[in-house]
Amino acid sequence: MEGTAAGAGGLDAVPALEIDPILDDRGTRIIVCCGSGGVGKTTTAAALGVRAAERGRRVVVLTIDPARRLAQSMGIDALDNTPRKVDGIKGSDGGELHAMMLDMKRTFDEIVEAHADPARARAILENPFYQSLSAGFAGTQEYMAMEKLGQLRARDEWDLIIVDTPPSRSALDFLDAPKRLGSFLDGKFIKLLMAPAKVGGRAGMKFLNVGMSMMSGTLGKLLGGQFLGDVQTFVAAMDTMFGGFRTRADATYRLLQAPGTAFLVVAAPERDALREAAYFVERLAAEAMPLAGLVLNRVHGSGAAGLSAERARAAAENLEEGRMGDRGPGKTGLRGVPATSSEPSHHATAADSSARPSAARPSAAPEAAPTADVIEEHGTDPDTDQDLARLTAGLLRLHAERMRVLAREQRTRDRFTALHPEVAVTEVAALPGDVHDLAGLRAIGERLSSPRGGS
Repeated sequence: MEGTAAGAGGLDAVPALEIDPILDDRGTRIIVCCGSGGVGKTTTAAALGVRAAERGRRVVVLTIDPARRLAQSMGIDALDNTPRKVDGIKGSDGGELHAMMLDMKRTFDEIVEAHADPARARAILENPFYQSLSAGFAGTQEYMAMEKLGQLRARDEWDLIIVDTPPSRSALDFLDAPKRLGSFLDGKFIKLLMAPAKVGGRAGMKFLNVGMSMMSGTLGKLLGGQFLGDVQTFVAAMDTMFGGFRTRADATYRLLQAPGTAFLVVAAPERDALREAAYFVERLAAEAMPLAGLVLNRVHGSGAAGLSAERARAAAENLEEGRMGDRGPGKTGLRGVPATSSEPSHHATAADSSARPSAARPSAAPEAAPTADVIEEHGTDPDTDQDLARLTAGLLRLHAERMRVLAREQRTRDRFTALHPEVAVTEVAALPGDVHDLAGLRAIGERLSSPRGGS
């Protein structure tokens, strides 16, 4: 039914996602917040970081979101590729929070600098093909997020790393990109370009001269001679590093599968976001990666969920069409005649009695009714009731629309829980505004940790 209160039925059939036990478990070393774009992953990751730090964990949040509002909410002028301590954390037992924003190119540069001698590193960093690859090659951001995760984990400076996965058209890019980039850098095309160097010196070039000339001529026409030259120079400089990309990608993948990792799928109560979440849940299961549960973000609620959309609309129509009837002797009292009863008129409809706010209902009669002079002095007008009726009708229609939103969100959520009854779920109530400070992040953390997210 359209007016059914959100939260009934579907959630009772699935386990509740308990956030605090995950944060408090010292065996949990990595939390990955994933899902489609625009569902609140970054805010969720930051709120988890604040809550974990204030519960005694040494936390670093790795975010991919370039929006300045997140840095500002943590009291930091700007986030960059270096973890920065967040002040104002009310931690206990040494709890503290650091935050950083992934710089994709800088992370790639760090890999080159760490695994090549200074001369070769300089040749790679100045190579035009490398500069294009490190700045925008498909999958590079996701791969570098995992590289940075591996670097943070190796430092062992923090006992909890929270990762906000990159925004992407498909949530699966996060899992696929490291393998894709590793396959590219270790693929047949790259090996073919490396062949002359591997055969060795002038003899090697002579041996492959005819084949390479033919290939270079064809590729030169397709890609441009300068571009092909840049690629070959890049490949020659990177020769000793290619195997390392695949090795680190595999190591990071195993790290994500380890028991100390917990995946949180974040979604909004919308069809597309939950369809993406369902797809991601299935992929995590197929890859044997530990899923903690689903965070259903920005869920709407109502303090008057007992009033259905149908009843609210009916009451609004009665008010708007003037079917309120005589409002009883209390109205007469306003004309200078003593009120004889505090009971509403028997002509009033059921919709009137159920829809009108308590402040609008007749109250006990005073000892003496106000005179017309008193009415004029205090600004009482015969049209006041009509204004109140119009206002009440508008509020009832807003409530009916809110109940339709609640019902739609509930149906969408219930479709997900029916497909995945094993997935623990928590709902986080929508806030009236954006999160812009630590207090807002704490409020999100409270909702995350409350039963069913406090929705």
